[in-house]
Amino acid sequence: MSRFVVGLTGGIASGKSEVTRRFEALGVTVADADLAARAVVAPGSPALAMISERFGPGMLLGDGALDRARLRAHVFADMAERKALEAITHPAIRELLRTRCEQAEGPYAIAAIPLLTEAGGRAAYGWLDRILVVDAPEALQLARLMQRDGNDAVLAQRMIDAQATRAQRLALADDVVANDGHPDALQAQVERLHGAYLKLPLTGQ
Repeated sequence: MSRFVVGLTGGIASGKSEVTRRFEALGVTVADADLAARAVVAPGSPALAMISERFGPGMLLGDGALDRARLRAHVFADMAERKALEAITHPAIRELLRTRCEQAEGPYAIAAIPLLTEAGGRAAYGWLDRILVVDAPEALQLARLMQRDGNDAVLAQRMIDAQATRAQRLALADDVVANDGHPDALQAQVERLHGAYLKLPLTGQ
């Protein structure tokens, strides 16, 4: 079982997925918050029952699965409703991520949590031993978003502005991967951190 958990986060289009892929290639287990968010609302889950009770059975499809599009449209139109949904799902997501990390093979695991800063940081995820931030300049995030999703500059900027600031994320960081250059430089940073993390559980630091 894993004895050490690293929380990995970063802004939109900062390169989080690329960094987690490189850790996985080194044999590290990565528990993904986006995948956990889907798992905790699977048919028959306690969270889905709570969603149905709080928002109405109309939020379910005919087969009993969550109508994600309808629920998303509902909660993003009303901040109070969004907070109500988060109060149901976030604790379940945190618990599932923790369980998957603790059960992982190897001396450490990674919990990939895109909205770690927005979800309460260390206060909400007190079981994280370290926090790794994948960092990129905002101008580069903007360019990547426009290229990746075909968004115009106005929409891309809105998406960036809807998240925590770069400074807020970096304030949480124990470690930083700078994803603003060549992929080879990214690989070197991941390998350096991997080597350091392999030693940390043995030294207790």
